[in-house]
Amino acid sequence: MIRVLLVDDQHLIRAGLRMLCDAQPDIEVVGEADNGRDAVTLAARLLPDVVVMDLRMPGVDGITATSRILAERPATRVLVLTTFGDDDHLYPALTAGACGFLLKDAPPGDLLDGIRRASVGDSPFSADVLRRLVRRAVDARAEAPRQAPGLTGRERDVLALVAEGLSNTEIADRLHIGVTTVKTHITSLMTKTGSPNRVRLALFARGV
Repeated sequence: MIRVLLVDDQHLIRAGLRMLCDAQPDIEVVGEADNGRDAVTLAARLLPDVVVMDLRMPGVDGITATSRILAERPATRVLVLTTFGDDDHLYPALTAGACGFLLKDAPPGDLLDGIRRASVGDSPFSADVLRRLVRRAVDARAEAPRQAPGLTGRERDVLALVAEGLSNTEIADRLHIGVTTVKTHITSLMTKTGSPNRVRLALFARGV
């Protein structure tokens, strides 16, 4: 069961998200918050696996709340769900430690898939956001791509597929290895490249 904390300042949005999640056999909404301050408090008390986080809220905003939640419990996965997909919201959220970024106009199935992917260590993004992220990364690419010393051949294979945006399960299927093995390789890659999260690892792979 995936334990989820919903954070949004609009009651109607939270009610809709709760109904959507409550209809799933593998997702349990353990709490709700309408501001970032309460989100931090509830995350510490309820220990959710995934926090679905709005960004613009009164008082403590979603970016600040994300940073505080992850400072206290780094294992928590924060999935941003927002109306604002511009760079001024995207990059601060990723810097704060958010594992994914979905827009509120996405189909309901995308949110459910995003929660499930976030809970197992993947980084879900709305298609438009991911395309822009990759395009910006490619445009900003240095003339000579960076190389991390000491990567094994299999780690390089995994790194290339992370750069393509594949999930752990998709990488496992492509390389005919177990998902646990993929996670081990990604952990090693983050250590060797100095990447704090999967998004930064993908950018590293593209030489940015």
